Amino acid sequence: MENESKQDEEVVSLLTEHQTAIRFYISSLLPGEARAADVAQQANITIWNKRDDFEPGTNFKAWAFSIARYEVLNFRKKEARDARLQFSDELEEIISGEISSHVDDIDERHEALRECMQKLKQSDRDLIHHRYFETTSLADYAQQVGRSAAGLKVSLHRLRSGLAKCIEKRVGRKGARA
Repeated sequence: MENESKQDEEVVSLLTEHQTAIRFYISSLLPGEARAADVAQQANITIWNKRDDFEPGTNFKAWAFSIARYEVLNFRKKEARDARLQFSDELEEIISGEISSHVDDIDERHEALRECMQKLKQSDRDLIHHRYFETTSLADYAQQVGRSAAGLKVSLHRLRSGLAKCIEKRVGRKGARA
């Protein structure tokens, strides 16, 4: 019983640690799909239900990604009646492999983004927050802050470019130290 409890704790810890990567992986296999978060949730449930199958000391992320991939395939089967673009199995294997190899640095990039965001002026952070986390339009926000929507769009473009450069600089610096 105690061993089971320790394994459950380990799975919870690993699942929490890799949650961002799992969600990114699923979203990249379902580009533009609004229900990718639902698929990620189903993958989390399946991972939990299969936790006894996980061998401690092995690669949890690879194991979780394989479960997530099957959840994506199950989702696509259910949606097969839909006329959306479908990937061939061969293309999906290629995409899956590429995404898996690049998802390792997502946590590092997320931390770099957090650090880069802290360097911005509060008004710039507010603009980014509004654009990506609020439901009101940019035009409404422009009116609220006394700027033009076109001006805010230019500012957003400038901020995104600056953040991308900052992130690359930070990730590159950390990679050089490793």
